[in-house]
Amino acid sequence: MNPFPEPPVLSFLATLSVNVDPPVDVGVTPEGHRRIIPIVGGTVAGPGFNGRVLPAGADFQLLRSAEMTELDARYAVELEGGEVVYVHNPALRFGAAEDIARLNRGEDVDPALIYFRCTPRFSTAAPGLAWLNHVIAVGTGRRRPGLVEIDVFTVA
Repeated sequence: MNPFPEPPVLSFLATLSVNVDPPVDVGVTPEGHRRIIPIVGGTVAGPGFNGRVLPAGADFQLLRSAEMTELDARYAVELEGGEVVYVHNPALRFGAAEDIARLNRGEDVDPALIYFRCTPRFSTAAPGLAWLNHVIAVGTGRRRPGLVEIDVFTVA
């Protein structure tokens, strides 16, 4: 008998490729260095979950240290059938200070060097997608110049 519980099963939902504009640098606040990254478009591609990222939203970042950034992205996607889904995606990005500095300058950094994990939540009024309102999802991210790619999985 296995003394440990079985881990939950993950099912691939989609890859969100989110186009971003250069950051708005708020500066160092009492909570940390704040930046706002405008979300300007993109695509959504996955089994039964395809569409586009709407140019409405932003990633509100808090650089906690030279190595760690807390992300709080909020935006909407429009699926092929016209349904709109709100996405709230908190995330954690961690890496060596020099690699995080390169990311923050908009440079390409090997994703293997960066721990980038997220827990996206979805909200929609579309009856056929109501299941999204009560599903837990996890994701892995990659930051590219002008783009964030997130592979999203639902937790069974």
